[in-house]
Amino acid sequence: MSKKVKVYSTPACPFCVRAKQFLKESAVVFEDIDVSINHEAAQDMIKRSGQMGVPVIDIDGELIVGFDKEKIKKSLGL
Repeated sequence: MSKKVKVYSTPACPFCVRAKQFLKESAVVFEDIDVSINHEAAQDMIKRSGQMGVPVIDIDGELIVGFDKEKIKKSLGL
């Protein structure tokens, strides 16, 4: 069963780019949410994570703040 993955990011964020690249290379399907234009999603991300920084990666409701490759792999069972 695949997990539901959302990446809250901005186009100018190098860690966001690296996180998304890592997910693509790992064949993980994810929803990319650009919080620089989607202000409702940005507010939701801040409310849920307590963070304004990106990326925030939501894996089945588990939030990972920043590009923490080991945490992402563990959460996805890679």
